[in-house]
Amino acid sequence: MKKNGHRLLTLAALLGTAAGVIHIANRFIDATSQFKDMLEQSHSKTYDWRFGKIHYTKQGQGSPLLLIHDIMPGASGYEWNAVTKELATEHTVYTIDLLGCGRSEKPEITYTNFVFAQLLCDFAKNVIKEETDVIASGFSGSFALMAYRNNSDYFRKIMLINPPSLNSLKQAPCEDNKLFKHIIELPIFGTLIYHMVSARESISSMFMENLFYNPFHVTDTLVDTYYEAAHKGGSNAKYLYSSYIGKYLNISINNAIASSDACIYIISGEKESSGSLIAEEYQKLNSSIEAAIIPETKHLPHIEDPEHFLEQVSIFL
Repeated sequence: MKKNGHRLLTLAALLGTAAGVIHIANRFIDATSQFKDMLEQSHSKTYDWRFGKIHYTKQGQGSPLLLIHDIMPGASGYEWNAVTKELATEHTVYTIDLLGCGRSEKPEITYTNFVFAQLLCDFAKNVIKEETDVIASGFSGSFALMAYRNNSDYFRKIMLINPPSLNSLKQAPCEDNKLFKHIIELPIFGTLIYHMVSARESISSMFMENLFYNPFHVTDTLVDTYYEAAHKGGSNAKYLYSSYIGKYLNISINNAIASSDACIYIISGEKESSGSLIAEEYQKLNSSIEAAIIPETKHLPHIEDPEHFLEQVSIFL
């Protein structure tokens, strides 16, 4: 009995020491990830929303255009950096850091499609203050479509860049998803897991293997900026990731697509896995949806080939 008690005390001491070391490592990562200050931007503004301050930029003159970045570790309005200046020659361009992303606040909440759809509606109503065209990247396309369904008065044309498959959006959180979400949200060990997912090496691999067709187009500046954004706000940055992995952002958008009278245009990267098939899924629900492919690009054609992307935008708008 004494030996067992001694072993338990030893194990508890070791776990306590490990937790302390991991906590210090987590704090170190949060601090050092911000040294380069890659997210500094001109034209920066803040919108005080009900769940936290929302960072956005506004530039140019002309009809309003709202650019909505994808959801992934390190995502922010910086995603549009390669095309914003050109778009601003004909439009008043708004880039938004969604709640939980980039320079916006990152509250400890469960993030859902409804939260983001409501954010877009409120942003259009209170900041843009007139009907706006929208370009939404990746998973955020589902937010834009649901926002239009909630209040079509605020939105006009909607361009979707490599939107998620309809089947994937129907997947509700299962027990494993809920458990993993809970683990990620643990104060010390969950933060460590998030830091592993959002490490600079992990972000670099994500771009080279999943987001870009040509890995040589991935720059240090791009990786450094996403790395910084992934850690902005300290450990709170993990809550959006936990909701995404836990499938809490999922919602069926089939009815929203089928019933939409908005002008919808889908852009797919030629090398994006199932990109063309996903576009066809959307078109089967709504035959008025148009689609185009940008050659030799993958998930982020507006970064990888901004010239051809801007050509498609000029056709759409």
